[in-house]
Amino acid sequence: MERYGTSDVPDPFACSMEAVKSLAARLSARETAELDHAAVERLIEVDGREILRRFFQDHLDLRAVREEQHPPPEPVLGADGERRPYRERGHERQLTCLFGKVTVTRCAWRSRGRANAHPADARLSLPHGRHSHGIKRLAVREAVRSSYDQAVSAITDRCGKVLGKRRAESLVVEAAVDIDAFYHHKIAPACTADMPLVIQVDGKGVVMRPEALREATRRAAEAKKRRGRQARLAPGEKPNRKRMATIACVHDTVPAVRRPHDIVHPPGGRSGLRTPSPGPKAVNRWCTASLIHDPADVIAEAFTQAADRDRGHLRPWLVLVDGAHHQLDLVEAEARRRKATIHVLIDFVHVAEYLWTAAHAFHPAGSEAAETFAAEKLTAILHGHAARVTREMTTQAEKDQLTGSKREAVGTCVRYLTGHLARLRYDIALKNGWPIATGSVEGACRHLIGDRLDITGARWGLDSAEAVLKLRAVHANGDLDDYLAYHHTREHQRTYPEQRDYQLGA
Repeated sequence: MERYGTSDVPDPFACSMEAVKSLAARLSARETAELDHAAVERLIEVDGREILRRFFQDHLDLRAVREEQHPPPEPVLGADGERRPYRERGHERQLTCLFGKVTVTRCAWRSRGRANAHPADARLSLPHGRHSHGIKRLAVREAVRSSYDQAVSAITDRCGKVLGKRRAESLVVEAAVDIDAFYHHKIAPACTADMPLVIQVDGKGVVMRPEALREATRRAAEAKKRRGRQARLAPGEKPNRKRMATIACVHDTVPAVRRPHDIVHPPGGRSGLRTPSPGPKAVNRWCTASLIHDPADVIAEAFTQAADRDRGHLRPWLVLVDGAHHQLDLVEAEARRRKATIHVLIDFVHVAEYLWTAAHAFHPAGSEAAETFAAEKLTAILHGHAARVTREMTTQAEKDQLTGSKREAVGTCVRYLTGHLARLRYDIALKNGWPIATGSVEGACRHLIGDRLDITGARWGLDSAEAVLKLRAVHANGDLDDYLAYHHTREHQRTYPEQRDYQLGA
């Protein structure tokens, strides 16, 4: 579309309206009546996008005319606070928006030896780069749920060719910079004192580019490369391609009292005379994750969220982990630092996995004897008798004279249970209606990382992976719309610091 002088047109939107009439004429034409609905739909989509772009362009041109006719009554100041006394018309910059590319024409206020000031840029809240906030918002929404190639393809289908893959990635990284500040100011949901507060922590690896690995992992990968290629990995060998992300969840819990047989059915199955009681329900779930920050920082962030929910520490705080000693050490250190009383429980599913491995050391896999063994031992652990279970398994292993891998499997299970005896008080947890499994954080690991960062063939740079991971956490928390509005305001304040009172929609 050729540019025109808005001041010469009585109606500044006359050309846009002509385009609307042109589309209406095409839809009324005899040849269009021969098209099927898909072709007509595509015609309206393409031409309609151009009409919207023209309306946006006409609006910008109208604002340019008004700025020329009605300059600011007060002296214009630059970012340095100095006056810009001289005005020069006709300065242009490009803006790529949801409808295509438009040109923003505005006045430049000048002073010798100083950078130009453009008051219209601040009023429009134009970004540093060429792409609008709407394009950034769309790029974030598409990139957090699918690959960058798919995100760019989806944006192109909707907006035309307005964004490349590399720029989409940089927009997503830019969009994530205010997440920590957003949650620092966000008010946590209120809850009654009888609802337990649960913190769950876990870790999951992400395949990274070599330069994005942690130093120890990178050195191990380089050492392996110097040794030459292998046909395949040895048993238990790690390929040194991943960087561990730490994920933490905080949620309130509607307590539900249960009995051990609600968790593990008796040997031989349930009688059907009693329906198992439902478990506690997690509400107000919030999660955070990071590849860059140390696990201690992520755990501290989770404790901060918990403290915001229970400032007087009137509710029971329950921490669920999978038994990794480094996580337990960090959790207990953070609790000591905050002088917070916590109840630590090991994820019961992990306990069951160790016990099933031991059961298969004593009995053939899939046999009724193995199921009976596992059911009896797990039920005893749920009753609070984990120490007795370890003694019984040790005695039985000696009696059966187990050797080799079978004896090692039993020993591993015994060491795991013995090392966490104080954290296996499931009898207290069931009586109080507390959860005993890390389902929330396990689901977060699958959703935040497995469904996006762990897609086939993906190898991540550190900044991009961190941005996508944190934005997916914001999306999982249901805060993405509020966060993007908050980010827009913060971005304006950084770009135009002389206008601190900026509000969205003003």
